[in-house]
Amino acid sequence: MVSKALGKYVQSLHQKKYRQRHGAFLVEGGKSVLELLSSDLEAEHVLVTAEFVTQHRAHLPAHLALTIATEYELTQLGTLATNTTALAVARLPAEKPLPATLPETALLLALDEVRDPGNLGTLLRLADWYGLPGVVLSPGCADAHSPKTVAATMGAFARVQVWERDLAAWLPTLPAAVGIFGADLQGDNVHRLALSPSGVLVMGSESHGLTPAVEACLTRRLHIPRGASGGAESLNVAISAAILLDNFFRNQ
Repeated sequence: MVSKALGKYVQSLHQKKYRQRHGAFLVEGGKSVLELLSSDLEAEHVLVTAEFVTQHRAHLPAHLALTIATEYELTQLGTLATNTTALAVARLPAEKPLPATLPETALLLALDEVRDPGNLGTLLRLADWYGLPGVVLSPGCADAHSPKTVAATMGAFARVQVWERDLAAWLPTLPAAVGIFGADLQGDNVHRLALSPSGVLVMGSESHGLTPAVEACLTRRLHIPRGASGGAESLNVAISAAILLDNFFRNQ
């Protein structure tokens, strides 16, 4: 049974101000909790059903104190429509330094005011898929540790490094040789380019695109051409990022 104090603490982490105050965030669902427990992140509390313990005992650290909860309790305390397995409270990771020379040797993804947590989570999952060293978020982005973002990462939250920077101030400080790429309907056809995975790929919000100050930092604009009979006005930001990233890694 979950104590009232623990329940109140878990529910407070639905809100960003309490995540920041306590230095902790929620991880919901059995798969995500197992990803947390196999990572370098610190688990503060782990609430699980008795059935989950029986099924995954081999993957649960012996030293870990577990709180047995009912499916009803997990659902009431979390944000998922239903949770039949597990929920955890993890410590927010300390931000590691962002080396100034990193974009010269690897590709970074930078997000400019991507406010939808589902999109942000999917973009972090993409970064995990392509093995990017990390993702740079502008202050206007959704919270990387909100429950919806964490759920959408499908475990990538435990592996992808995130940095927060004012992109309009940070991008101009990069070495002149670093390519700063962004999507633009008037840009170069990405299918006709030979791109290599270095530099910074900047993606803006689906509604407004890149902010003017960030757009001014681009050194090359990339266009994803529509099919001959295509009629869609635009692509979801995560889909656009997936297409562009695949072109950066196509020849690797």
